[in-house]
Amino acid sequence: MKRLFDFTISAIALVLLSPLLLIIAIVVRITSPGPALYSGKRVGLQGKIFKMHKFRTMVVDAEKLGGSCTYEGDPRITRTGNWLRKFKLDELPQLFNVLVGEMSLVGPRPEVQEYVEMFTPEERAILSVRPGITDWASIWDRDEAKALAGSPDPERTYLEVIRPEKIRLQLEYVRRRSFLTDLTILLETVKVLVLRTPVPTPVRTASSPER
Repeated sequence: MKRLFDFTISAIALVLLSPLLLIIAIVVRITSPGPALYSGKRVGLQGKIFKMHKFRTMVVDAEKLGGSCTYEGDPRITRTGNWLRKFKLDELPQLFNVLVGEMSLVGPRPEVQEYVEMFTPEERAILSVRPGITDWASIWDRDEAKALAGSPDPERTYLEVIRPEKIRLQLEYVRRRSFLTDLTILLETVKVLVLRTPVPTPVRTASSPER
């Protein structure tokens, strides 16, 4: 049911959003040198490497100019990129990843290899499900760049402060996942990331995952 839902919704969304996707692609191209899309290697289901697609929000070869973490005011982020990131519009091309089965609409956000290598045996359960466009951790961490702003070492702050809570919420999703949970997360994503409503209390103050 989940895969059928993902395929159907992503296909319909790509058709309906095609004019918006085209407009964003054109704006990205004319406001910053480089391609409209960025495709980065991520670790997916059962540890399989795939290319995750996004609208490019940073200058070309940004990885060579800094670390994996980005913060508010990061000079590598383009002016258009700041706006796309604010409303998560840069994530829309991942609907193609969902369509072909590399990702799901709902699931733990896919990570780069270096962070996956830090997983404990328990945390590797995250790789037992398809990575997704959104999940509880994405909702909780909707303003990661703002949280990292001003940190003398954004990478360290991410690893010590943000990453542990993201992993906890991702493991909670893996243990409690259901079709109803996915629908709830999709609804909360629209409310929190698009309508900018407050993060729901269960996400902010969730207790330790059930064993």
